[in-house]
Amino acid sequence: MLQVTPRWTLSSRSDIKPQQYQSCDPRPHPNRRAHLRLPKAAAAVQSFFLGLDWGTSGGRAQVIDDAGRLVAESKQKYGYSSDGRDWRRALNVVMEALPADIKSGIRSLAVDGTSATALLVDRDTREFLAPPLMYYMAQSQDSVEAVRDIAPPGDGLAAPTSTLARLMTWHRHGTWQAAEAASKRPIVTHHADWIAGFLHGQIDISDWNNSLKLGYEPESQQWPSWLASQPFAGLLPERVFQPGQPVMPITAKAASAFGLPTDCLVSAGTTDSIAAFLAAGLRFPGDAVTILGSTLAVKMLSSTRADDPSLGIYSQRLGNLWIAGGASLGGGATLLKFFTPEQLMELSPQIDPSKPTGLEYYVLNEPGERFPKFDPHKQPCMEPRPADDAVFLQGMLESMSRTEAEGYRRLAEKGVSKLTCIFTCGGGAASSKWMDIRRLHLPVPVTASPQADSAYGAALLAREGWLKTQGLQGPLSDAGLA
Repeated sequence: MLQVTPRWTLSSRSDIKPQQYQSCDPRPHPNRRAHLRLPKAAAAVQSFFLGLDWGTSGGRAQVIDDAGRLVAESKQKYGYSSDGRDWRRALNVVMEALPADIKSGIRSLAVDGTSATALLVDRDTREFLAPPLMYYMAQSQDSVEAVRDIAPPGDGLAAPTSTLARLMTWHRHGTWQAAEAASKRPIVTHHADWIAGFLHGQIDISDWNNSLKLGYEPESQQWPSWLASQPFAGLLPERVFQPGQPVMPITAKAASAFGLPTDCLVSAGTTDSIAAFLAAGLRFPGDAVTILGSTLAVKMLSSTRADDPSLGIYSQRLGNLWIAGGASLGGGATLLKFFTPEQLMELSPQIDPSKPTGLEYYVLNEPGERFPKFDPHKQPCMEPRPADDAVFLQGMLESMSRTEAEGYRRLAEKGVSKLTCIFTCGGGAASSKWMDIRRLHLPVPVTASPQADSAYGAALLAREGWLKTQGLQGPLSDAGLA
């Protein structure tokens, strides 16, 4: 297996404990079953499944086998790409780094990407017709009000970080209209969809999860009439698939370029946070995952849907179930404003979770919060700062733990399935001290996820898509997730 440099963590190496799988639920877990009922012909050939994760700062590839074991991975860093060339180059790098003998056995692949990152591109050439609007780029109040004018009252799409607000910005500025006047054929696509287009050759394909913040209604599986009647409706993706559904084989050009079989299937992908949710191994209503990354995201599997824009709560559909949750803007990005990764590793062992600091912080990178209450004017508070940096860090970790606990309380108030356990992934999951602090604030068992990478979750979707072409159901379908 290719070696990958680990991400930053909040602990010294002596503070990191092995991430062994610990069940929060005594019931048999579909993801723990080793069996996959493969046809005899397929079982005779080693099959692999590829997940591609296109995040904020880099692309990652992970390959799993029939049983879900990780057999290869690669990654490539990049930054903001105004024309997409760096993202496209990263695809070449991560694919080239995978072993040829493994690539030759890849049956299916799927791509995840940052939620609400919007691209305006030409249908024919995939060239960018405007700089991409990343998920963290808040749109103007004028664009938000323009969305509010057409969307149903109280709809969460009327938010400065929704994909529809980004489309409205291009509409109000005449960006796509100018492109059409220049004989271009504009379409709005997502980070994951654009990368997948280099593999299956299409640009008008998306999935339920990436399309949610653009206005797609996963319950009725269509664009709502109020959106389909807008003058920019022709820019919306025309084919929207359930995550983990077979889409089409890769093109002969892609197969040749990347060393993949010509019949390799592209399965529908998802957003990076939903892929991380799948990687965590959650399968039953009441299972939850907290993603301790640059932001703090809370996701919970529920048999009922919950949406409340005033609290920053929304639900993504996955198979027959719902993933309800939200994301606080406080997280690892704020910690890195005050400490280097090396300092975080040095200070973490000095923290004593049994002795609370009493500091009433609210951790944010900048003014404005999305969850557990939507408040664009919420101010960060990291004062007073103690002389002891370890105490300062502990106070910030305590603040984020309170935010996480409040998020789960808000979800409970909205009637989601009863919380049973919380898995953890992201860079912060490696810190045993942060885990201990969180356990003091949360009402159910908290454990590290058996897998932490979104690319792994995308690989699970790829496997599910291929099994469907064989007339079979894998663990995700058994649990109603695909």
